[in-house]
Amino acid sequence: MTPEQLIAFETDIATTFNAGKIRAPVHLYDGNEEQMIEIFKDIKPEDWVFCSWRSHYQCLLKGVPAEDVKAEILAGRSISLCFPKYRVVSSAIVTGVLPMAVGAALILKRRGEKGRVHCFAGEMTSETGVFHECVKYSSNHQLPIRFIVEDNGKSVCTDTRQTWNQGVLTYEKTAHPLVRFYKYQSKYPHAGAGVRVQF
Repeated sequence: MTPEQLIAFETDIATTFNAGKIRAPVHLYDGNEEQMIEIFKDIKPEDWVFCSWRSHYQCLLKGVPAEDVKAEILAGRSISLCFPKYRVVSSAIVTGVLPMAVGAALILKRRGEKGRVHCFAGEMTSETGVFHECVKYSSNHQLPIRFIVEDNGKSVCTDTRQTWNQGVLTYEKTAHPLVRFYKYQSKYPHAGAGVRVQF
């Protein structure tokens, strides 16, 4: 997909949400289209992708048809999109997919199967104990996995750096072989599309 196609998809979802036609939370991407397309150049069909509640772009870039993604969003499942056929799993639980991603990587290694795991997480999640333990375990056991930290500065209603009194986040300027960190700015709030919608 092109950046323009990704943006058009999210714009459509934002308009639909603001019109009150999606009766469940949505978390939208914006401003990171180029980075996501670049990241997905290294993701193959046999690879697994694990994400949090913001996963529209991952689904589309992994090959899930746009109409299937939209149908799930309209059904109220935007924050837990799962398409096993395309090897995409997401969860609305903070850190929820991290242990699952590590487990999937461990299975791939033990079975000697082709493929790799790509686990997406926000910058606040990257500062949790679960994230550090998953990275450490994966590194020490040489698992076929990488963690992508997406820093949009929107940790719900808190600021990650202020919360931890930390000017630079743990993986922000550290070259860890299993972690890729990138920043972006989105025009959308943490949740929703800018209009208060009553479910």
